[in-house]
Amino acid sequence: MSLKARITEDMKTAMRAKEAERLGTIRLLLAAMKQKEVDERIELDDAAVVAVIDKMIKQRKDSIAAFTQAGRIELADKEAAEVVVLEAYLPQRLGADEIAAEVKAIVAELGASGPGDMGKVMGAAKQRLAGKAEMGQVSAAVKAALAG
Repeated sequence: MSLKARITEDMKTAMRAKEAERLGTIRLLLAAMKQKEVDERIELDDAAVVAVIDKMIKQRKDSIAAFTQAGRIELADKEAAEVVVLEAYLPQRLGADEIAAEVKAIVAELGASGPGDMGKVMGAAKQRLAGKAEMGQVSAAVKAALAG
């Protein structure tokens, strides 16, 4: 079953179980997926769905930071609950050690050295690690690999 089909089935299950918060989050996800399909006139595959989910999680995390800073804990908690629902659809993430190993391999393949090659390495890392790792962690690993 594709990720898109699984999300649609989960929406139906949430409707039947009357899980309002979960249903709302899944509907937001489906709307974002549909918007991307309409805008780009494509059919989303699993990798593209994971990219949409990653983007939504990043938005939620930014909102949590802003709400927490403003003292709006109830809104931060709502966003955190949405993050939990969205993360359930992501594939297993790589750990910090695995990310560092992948980045070192990419740096070796490209013959990159120094901070000037950051863009070249990040481009290759995004292709290889998309959906498998959070890009913030990848970026930190690339900086560390190129600095050392």
